[in-house]
Amino acid sequence: MRQCLLLASGFSAASASTLASICSTSNIQNSLPSSSDIDGLIFRDVTAQAVYNSSVEAGNNYPAATGRNFCNVTAAYKHAGKDDAINVWYYFPDPAQYQGRFLATGGGGFAINSGASGLEGGLVYGAVAGCTDGGMGWGGQLNDVVLKANGSLDYDIINNFGYLSIHEMTEIGKTMSKNIYNSSKLYSYYQGCSEGGRDGWSQVQRYSDQFDGAVVGAPAFRQSHQQPNHDWPQIYEQSISYAPNSCALEKIVNETVNACDALDGKVDGVVARSDLCKLNWHPENVIGKSYACAASTAFNPITGGAGATTPAANGTVNANDVAVFLAVQNGPYDSKNRHLYVGFQPGTDTSSNAAGTYSNKTGSYEIAAITDIGAEWITELLQEVNSTSLSLDGVTVDTLRGWMIEGMQKYAGTLNTVWTDLQEFSEAGGKIIHYHGEADNSIPTLSSVIYQEQVRRVMYPDLSYEDSLEKLHEFYRLYIVPGAAHCSPSAENGPFPQTVLGSMIEWVENEVVPVQLNATVLQGPEEGNAEKICTFPYRPMWSGNTTEHKCVMPEKDALDTWFPVLDSIPLNSYGNA
Repeated sequence: MRQCLLLASGFSAASASTLASICSTSNIQNSLPSSSDIDGLIFRDVTAQAVYNSSVEAGNNYPAATGRNFCNVTAAYKHAGKDDAINVWYYFPDPAQYQGRFLATGGGGFAINSGASGLEGGLVYGAVAGCTDGGMGWGGQLNDVVLKANGSLDYDIINNFGYLSIHEMTEIGKTMSKNIYNSSKLYSYYQGCSEGGRDGWSQVQRYSDQFDGAVVGAPAFRQSHQQPNHDWPQIYEQSISYAPNSCALEKIVNETVNACDALDGKVDGVVARSDLCKLNWHPENVIGKSYACAASTAFNPITGGAGATTPAANGTVNANDVAVFLAVQNGPYDSKNRHLYVGFQPGTDTSSNAAGTYSNKTGSYEIAAITDIGAEWITELLQEVNSTSLSLDGVTVDTLRGWMIEGMQKYAGTLNTVWTDLQEFSEAGGKIIHYHGEADNSIPTLSSVIYQEQVRRVMYPDLSYEDSLEKLHEFYRLYIVPGAAHCSPSAENGPFPQTVLGSMIEWVENEVVPVQLNATVLQGPEEGNAEKICTFPYRPMWSGNTTEHKCVMPEKDALDTWFPVLDSIPLNSYGNA
């Protein structure tokens, strides 16, 4: 699979073709895999439409592009012997713009795809790009279809979502690419963030020679812990009978950023050394400080108009506000004071997770209802009940612990497996770029750090820390993105790896190792500035008036903050999970 063909000015094997000649329903049908290519798939309902002079707006994961021509293709298939229907969707570039690449994409939340926004990234890099609906229908999500009419789990859908459909979409797309462009040479890549990041890991763990390179952002790969962890703020608030308002939490966050901003040697509104912040800043310092926020009205996505109104807030930060903030930052501890799971890095906005809901009836803030993915994981995936809200009656941190253990056991091998031996993928020549925002408030940054540490220890148990990192970095690099939120840039001056797929292509096709990952400031006063992101565990440090940082190895006490001891669940957190 790993055949090298760098094409600077178009893919030569396709140069005699035109978009019109490849983009017909009959040609697309003829390009589909045969039973000898992929056994057990029965195809139907193929469509093809040529699109000319399309523009791609810049996104977080790719720059803008204009003048793109492509064939918009959809196809449906079923598995022999099953009454199912899976849809796949591809953009096939104009042969003159095709660069001999295939790009698989994933989803977010309980969705297995990101729609056209994922496919457009392929057009920027001259790649065929594909996505799948996993049998859930376009716009469908796992929680919509995971329960059958009789209330039992649909394990075919779970397997599709867990790993199978991305794999089949990739193999179908790669075969079609070779047939349409009349060439056996093809680079294959994956790109996704959040659930899309987990989608990518599901592939490199199982199919070692499927991709030349995988770009995985903020992966939600430890579902048994990640999804119930969304419920921890409300569980803690119930235990102390207190819910803070968002203004108080924002005050604590702002004070944290102000106190820790300069610890990286540069004052720019970005906490790029959250490890040093943990050692040098204590949120208790905010107790007694005043806050004030104007009234606000939320957007109602159902009506398209105004939603609930939150009144103006004025007051002083109290000990309970800080206690909630620290509970979210540190993560849950069980009733025996054992660390259950990780929390968020200093400087992360906790208001969206932990703020109470204002009640016009009582004139006070109440613990927010648990809904969306944190509730649905418990009710639908664990309890197998069709409900989108979760009652907190009788729920404690030990209940949370039980949910995590149940999810580990129930979805081992599908949604929860975190294999840490990537030897086969490495030996096949595969490369991994793994990134995670340092201020991610949805998936804790430490979850990615712990995973890479697991990989290092499992693959290189007999090497020193420095030597094992050197070996690991030959094929797998993790980047903690300063100030970045969940799969998105900082609102201020933080960098974001918008051209991360381009960096992966350079690594695979030109052997340009991303010792520091290319990034751009996408928002704030420094918008447009180029910056580099250090390979973890190295962290950025500016000195004097320099415009570029150095990547330094943290001192031991700072380095240790990245590797918490999780001793609540009887499982070695740094072993093979």
